Order: sequence, then C-alpha cells, then structure tokens
Amino acid sequence: MLKKAVFEGLVFDEFGNPVESGRIGNEPCYIVDDAGFRRHISAEDVDRQVWAYFQTQIEGHEDLLSEKAAEMLGQVDIFTMAAIQNQLKDMNTHYEKLAELGIPEDTRMYLGMMGFRIIISIHGEVLEIIQPGIIDDSGDD
Repeated sequence: MLKKAVFEGLVFDEFGNPVESGRIGNEPCYIVDDAGFRRHISAEDVDRQVWAYFQTQIEGHEDLLSEKAAEMLGQVDIFTMAAIQNQLKDMNTHYEKLAELGIPEDTRMYLGMMGFRIIISIHGEVLEIIQPGIIDDSGDD
C-alpha cells in the first residue's frame, strides 16, 4: 500500500510558508520552495522525526496518560488502563498504520486551525513543533 505524508498541510518552512506535498514515484514528499528551487524531501524522514518527538513526550508518562484516557472513556478500571498503557508503549506500530492511512483531512484541518505547526529546514530537519496549549516545562524563559 502507498504511504502518505502524515502531516500534510501542517508543515511549514523556516520562513513561515506552507510546504506542499507531492510524490516522487511512490514516495510521498514535502516540497520546500528554496528561492524558486523546489526541494523534494522524503515525507517519511520528516514524519518520523515528528513521531520520535511525540514518543519522547509520552515516555515516562504512560501511567498518567492511561489513567486520564480511561477517565475520558468513563472506564477507570485496571484492565482498561493496562490496555491503554500497552498501546502507548507500542507507538512504532501505530506510526506504520498512520503512514498507510494518514491523518483524516478534517483532523488535519482542525489541528491547523488550532495553530499546530511543524517547522522544517530546506533540508528536511524538523526545527520546531508548535503545539498551542502545551506548556513548556523546560525552565527556559
């Protein structure tokens, strides 16, 4: 099955310009305008960097996240929390499914309207992930 650019419509260059998505053969790409030269960057490379960032945000917080997710589902029992926690620990499998299906368009539009942005360099390096509503607890001012 063909893979998709997971974060299509949510990726921007370092100057704030939206990055297009396209394909080279069967490979999805993000297309960055570099002063008129259209650089095709493997979407998988960018998407995996973002996914790795999300994984680092989850690591060590699986207990709390599974408890809160169970509360949201209205099923605060040990079995539900264990199942959710197990899913959180198996993030790589979820990425593979997401790369095949992509994020639904309405969800991507909602994320964009909320201000979610992925900023990349012209070489495809993720420079910043902007997540409105997330509090920076790094201690840097």
